[in-house]
Amino acid sequence: MWRCCSSNRASGLLVWLVLVCSWQIAAAQPQQAAKTDPTEVAALNTILGRWSKKASSEWNISGEPCSGVASDPSNWDNFPNINPLIKCACTYYNNTVCHITKLDFSYNQLTGNFPSWATQNNLQLNLVANKFDAGSNNRRTLPSGLNCLQQDTPCFRGSPEYYSFAVDCGSNSSTRGSDNTIYEAEPTNLGDASYYVTSQTRWGVSNVGKFSLASNGMNIISSSEHFQNAVNSRLFETARMSPSSLRYYGLGLENGNYTILLQFAEVAYPDSQTWQSLGRRVFDIYIQGSLREKDFDIRKMAGGKSFIVVHRSYTATVSNNFLEIHLFWAGKGTCCIPTNGYYGPMISALSVSPNFTPTVRNGVPKRRSKVHTIAGILIGASILGLAALFGIFMMVKKRRTMAQQKEELYNLIGRPDVFSNTELRLATDNFSSQNILGEGGYGMLYKGKLSDGRVIAVKQLSQSSHQGKSQFVAEVTTISAMQHRNLVKLHGFCIDSNTPLLVYEYLQNGSLDTALFGHSRLNLDWGTRFNIILGIASGLTYLHEESSVRIVHRDIKASNILLETDLTPKISDFGLAKLYDEKQTHVSTRIAGTLGYLAPEYAMRGRLTEKVDVFAFGVVVLEIVAGRSNTNNSLEESKIYLFEWLWDLYEKEQVLGIVDPSLKDFNNNEAFRVIRVALLCTQGSPHQRPPMSKALAMLTGEVELSEVVVKPSYITEWQLRDVNRSYATSSYSGSTNPEFSTQKEIEPLTQS
Repeated sequence: MWRCCSSNRASGLLVWLVLVCSWQIAAAQPQQAAKTDPTEVAALNTILGRWSKKASSEWNISGEPCSGVASDPSNWDNFPNINPLIKCACTYYNNTVCHITKLDFSYNQLTGNFPSWATQNNLQLNLVANKFDAGSNNRRTLPSGLNCLQQDTPCFRGSPEYYSFAVDCGSNSSTRGSDNTIYEAEPTNLGDASYYVTSQTRWGVSNVGKFSLASNGMNIISSSEHFQNAVNSRLFETARMSPSSLRYYGLGLENGNYTILLQFAEVAYPDSQTWQSLGRRVFDIYIQGSLREKDFDIRKMAGGKSFIVVHRSYTATVSNNFLEIHLFWAGKGTCCIPTNGYYGPMISALSVSPNFTPTVRNGVPKRRSKVHTIAGILIGASILGLAALFGIFMMVKKRRTMAQQKEELYNLIGRPDVFSNTELRLATDNFSSQNILGEGGYGMLYKGKLSDGRVIAVKQLSQSSHQGKSQFVAEVTTISAMQHRNLVKLHGFCIDSNTPLLVYEYLQNGSLDTALFGHSRLNLDWGTRFNIILGIASGLTYLHEESSVRIVHRDIKASNILLETDLTPKISDFGLAKLYDEKQTHVSTRIAGTLGYLAPEYAMRGRLTEKVDVFAFGVVVLEIVAGRSNTNNSLEESKIYLFEWLWDLYEKEQVLGIVDPSLKDFNNNEAFRVIRVALLCTQGSPHQRPPMSKALAMLTGEVELSEVVVKPSYITEWQLRDVNRSYATSSYSGSTNPEFSTQKEIEPLTQS
């Protein structure tokens, strides 16, 4: 508690001394409603008047400061937007006298000198992000580092020293990431309203709030669980949790555009079928004061699972050498699962990197100047003949062009890893034929191993490919921005070779078509197949509806679905991905895709919407259920074409006859539902196909299958025309109905 102070202190302390020393006054009062000590009321009014602030009606009810929120400890976190805010203890003199114990004046644009009582012991005071004078005369009064967390921060203002930083939240030791980024330790146990600034004043963190109903609320969480999709698993062994408001600050950053990568993993709620798995953590994410994520749910973004890493990447501008990342709990989600005090924002790691070429040294001391060496080289080069000068001119021109291309990539994608051609040649044994994983329409794919032990997949774009530099930039931009557990991760690229190279994560179980139609030893039981279908649907939902830009893949097929070690599906090959505007649905460029998976409107008219992917998804789903490709000439004539065979069975109400005969045990209800969804996704008209989010909801049973499934006209026309009976060559070319509006309606099938 506050101690009484000597009366001979400097005059600047007098107002606060009146407030804190008044506790020595004894008064024998009869039992009555608790009242704030009158001398503290006067002192508080003086403080508010000095800073031109008004008491909130939430805690200053009818002129009584220690009322409402101020006297109710259970409501500390329920009113995070009240500022300024005080807290009181009303247990003195038989519960009749209240004393002010906490004050929150953060983010109030306060100016002038720091108050002399700011460093009083036992005083919980939050003055972060104001505009106090931090000159040399006043700096002695400041708690260490607090001057750097003012909104007009003087730390390195106009003279930046850094261009990046990374934090391993809650960790006792620094961690080196797979990309050689050093994540600094951050073990400080922050209190209800406290902060921490590193010794280099490179970055800081502040916390506000107290865990409700928790006697010993923790703000650092540790976990020894295995994280399935973590490249740097050590980063997720600890995490920082806040009951209300958690802010990270970048200090002394060079002005410019930056990429902020936030890394999360839910560790509090188990994946078991117990009440503890019902916990939900919901919070908002602000960058530089701008709301970037509303009601962000780590577990939801991980497909409803814990111990799955979730990455969120944002671009922000630093203009005053100061960056703020704010995670804010708005009172949503659960509060008491698995125990009291488990809620609020939580983060495992974060990193900040520039989208420009820095001019500062990031805290590294300057090296000895090389001016004399460079001058000697230039003098020696000047004696070369005209032929050599011409050669140098051409070389410089080429290097400038490559540098310009690299700078364009840096600005667009926020600096993924840049690999050299030599490094990738060593990794792939000079692109040996023994390391070939496969060949697509855009080039060869090789397996490689980097010097740090990472196994990678290198896509070498062929010279005969139609993909030029601009398409390459689009692909790298798209993939590097996509962070989802069902999308293949792009590690980096190489542009200094004759053909551009893309470096992906390597998935050892190969592609889905090999597992289904090849000689793979993978055991794809019904449960595994159903989870693969849900994973593909989740990935496409992210591309179509949840990413910052709408993306159509354009070549969804079984060979473009890769399988993780635990058989989690990941969508690959974004070489055909096409960004498009909300209003742009017709594409004038060449048709990209694979016969057998092309939607009618895209194959005939180049009409591109996300419903093209929905159609291809339906084809892949049926292949997974049937365990065969959509065309198989080795089967009897009635079963060669998967779609015709399925519709024959559908009309006979024998639709489960299409299920892979190797599946001895499967869930009839799930299989029936999956087939119905696949039929909806492959309707002839794009307007009759559901969006991917609805298809996913129907697959999980969250949405009922109420639509009437109709037999597409292209099936009827195949059967009538019987031209070669080939799905690949006659699927749409003979259609006499451009809009595919003439449908043969079939009554909804009911499961017998």
